[in-house]
Amino acid sequence: MVHGSQGFRGTRAGVTAGTGPKNESDSTVGENLPRIRVPYWCANGHETRLVFLKLPDDQIPANWDCPKCGLVAAREPGIAPCERQDDEVFKSHLDYVKERRSSQDAERVLAGALKRLRSRGILAD
Repeated sequence: MVHGSQGFRGTRAGVTAGTGPKNESDSTVGENLPRIRVPYWCANGHETRLVFLKLPDDQIPANWDCPKCGLVAAREPGIAPCERQDDEVFKSHLDYVKERRSSQDAERVLAGALKRLRSRGILAD
């Protein structure tokens, strides 16, 4: 069977200049710009390391939300504020679900999910 104009597997058709691999002559997309790794620590001692473009120090955020506990993390260990600086309280995924559903809704959803798992033999009674 001939593939016609489909090309061969692994090739790209209609590639414009600058969108191909780095070894292409016109390629300037994806240049390696200088980057730095910046550590942040929260009051609970969690360390988060983020990668930023190498910018002047005043353009890199002084604080970052800790992805583990939601507290504000600072760039120096031991000086992070214990509370969030803004009025927004950290909410987990479960907190948002609880805002949208009542406990009765949750019970119905859970019962339906358990019933489907049991009918497929994944969960025993």
